[in-house]
Amino acid sequence: MRISELSARSGVAVPTIKYYLREGLVPEGVRLSATQADYETAHLERLRLVRALVDSGVSIATTRTVLSALDDPPEAHHLLGVAHAAITPALDREIDLSAAEALAEGLGWRPGMCDQQVLGAVARALEGIEQAGFEVPADVMPVYLRSIRAIADAEIAGVPTESLEAAVRYVVLGSVIVEPLLLALRRVAQQVASAERFG
Repeated sequence: MRISELSARSGVAVPTIKYYLREGLVPEGVRLSATQADYETAHLERLRLVRALVDSGVSIATTRTVLSALDDPPEAHHLLGVAHAAITPALDREIDLSAAEALAEGLGWRPGMCDQQVLGAVARALEGIEQAGFEVPADVMPVYLRSIRAIADAEIAGVPTESLEAAVRYVVLGSVIVEPLLLALRRVAQQVASAERFG
């Protein structure tokens, strides 16, 4: 297919596709002439993946890192680290992880099981809650932990095993793109529960 058809099928404007090609995010097509190339379904899939990452707020540089994991996948457990690094802010300062680690123990965490960056995000969230003068009720936090662990167990059980590339796509897209859905569903559930409780 020509770049115009690639644009029509992906919903991505031609100038944006050309930018992604220049940045090396989408591989070059087969050259037909100095100004034309032919693109395949693999180009369309890669373009959709790039769009999904960028639309989710992932930077071009981080998108490049995620794509390199797709092209040269690490072992299965480290795929999560690559996916999470794409959406988790780096630790910008020293932060005490002890409260985050204590909370993570309720998920089955032990030292060495996850990245410091991910624990740092938990520590920052706990810090923000404390600074706001808010406290998660003691009977609510165990529900959070059970629910989050059940979601994680279901997601990890769903990781495809037929190919490493399929596993990478599932983990990366599941980590990056599904989080907004989880937050949105939480808000819907809160409104449903509120309507049932308060009428």
